Amino acid sequence: MPSSPLRVAVVCRNNVNRSMEAHSILLKRGFHVQSFGVGSRVKLPGPSSNRPVIYDFSTTYKQMYEDLCRKDREGYSRNGILHLLGRNERIKPRPERFQECSDPFDVIFTCEESVYDRVMQELWAREQATFQPVHVVSVGIADTLEDATLGAFLICELCQSLQQADDVDSLDQLLLAAEEKTGKSFLHTACFY
Repeated sequence: MPSSPLRVAVVCRNNVNRSMEAHSILLKRGFHVQSFGVGSRVKLPGPSSNRPVIYDFSTTYKQMYEDLCRKDREGYSRNGILHLLGRNERIKPRPERFQECSDPFDVIFTCEESVYDRVMQELWAREQATFQPVHVVSVGIADTLEDATLGAFLICELCQSLQQADDVDSLDQLLLAAEEKTGKSFLHTACFY
């Protein structure tokens, strides 16, 4: 790999919990990182499991935070959502959709298989222009606070190993080693810009 930091994207459904936790950790480790969601709107836990709170991707994290404080500050503090939105606001102003980004990356990590499928569909639909490779890896991370943290450290470890590797082709070996260590299995596909 080049001596410059890897260009990394982390993608989950809403760009609030899993992708932002990895974004935070990778940023602190010096990686060039961006994070995204793939949903049509941002869905956060609401007053009941069948009544999520829904925002457009154009809504800032600060606006979400203030809205949830008005609705139920204590409840959203207790479930950790206000903490997540506060952290996110310190990293970037608002959630972003992967489908609206044309920046090239060396590796794109997705947090679940359905998100991986959406990212792959988007990449395949784009016209190839530079033929620069990008590796897409699905890391199964449940959408909980604890799993987001554990998944972010796993993604960071993979990025650090990949940064030290001779070339990106060693990603398959790194993923096999990570599978043996963690018991997780990873989906991996190479695409081209």
